[in-house]
Amino acid sequence: MAQVAVSPAVYAARRFVGRALVWVVLGAGALLMMVPFLWLISCSLKDVSQLWVFPPIWIPNPVQWGNYPRALTVLPFARYTLNTLTITIPVLVGTVLTASMGGYGFAKIEFPGRELFFMLFLATMMLPGIVTMIPVFILFSKLGWVNTFKPLIIPPICGGGAFNVFLFRQFFRTIPEELSSAARIDGCSEFGIYRRIILPLSRPALTTVAIFTFLATWNDFMGPLIYLNADARKTIALGLAGFQGLYNTEWELLMAASAAMTIPVVIVFFLAQRYFVEGIVMTGLKGM
Repeated sequence: MAQVAVSPAVYAARRFVGRALVWVVLGAGALLMMVPFLWLISCSLKDVSQLWVFPPIWIPNPVQWGNYPRALTVLPFARYTLNTLTITIPVLVGTVLTASMGGYGFAKIEFPGRELFFMLFLATMMLPGIVTMIPVFILFSKLGWVNTFKPLIIPPICGGGAFNVFLFRQFFRTIPEELSSAARIDGCSEFGIYRRIILPLSRPALTTVAIFTFLATWNDFMGPLIYLNADARKTIALGLAGFQGLYNTEWELLMAASAAMTIPVVIVFFLAQRYFVEGIVMTGLKGM
């Protein structure tokens, strides 16, 4: 059967319609994902009497800008922020360092049983945290680490987590082995190859792991809830629970504090989103 020739104008029109449909679908999906965040911002600027109105009011009238200073001063959020940064920064730096070292070892260094050890290491991801919660708490209690930041800082930086090591390992396998071989011929040590060749080429993977680690540590609620008892050591996630009382919850202040808590997360993601997407894509180019 003879093929019907398509004119350039028809082809361009079809292509435009197809791209327009894709943009419409993606835009609708993005808007749908933003609805909870927009509702959070709206509630944070409302008076308490407007929170339960039906149908819902999206644009507050009048706008209660005073909710933000009240929310951030009624509880010691400056102390909570400092505590959160005290935990987040060491965990971020330590996790990226140790996980990248582990990923380099599994990706670039040949040793007996490497694949078996790697599979066993990945198998730890299948063990639910709830199963080890009590034994780990007993261990840290015996060490005298309860009500300190040590249980929240030291374990994450000692290995970096199986997922982060896996991500680095997959990314490092996309880097040509010829670069490492040439460096070994020139007398470079394994650590020198890792530091001078691999890391400079791994900015997307480093950024991806850094974002994941920052999000997980900044938003962590269960860990601080278990190990931190003193009010002076609480993190932001625990501080937000202070707005919820037994008989009353100050929802407008809770929403304002929650919105303020998400600002650093949004800023970090938008500044590093290009490397984040690139890192996720690149880690899937090589099989296990």
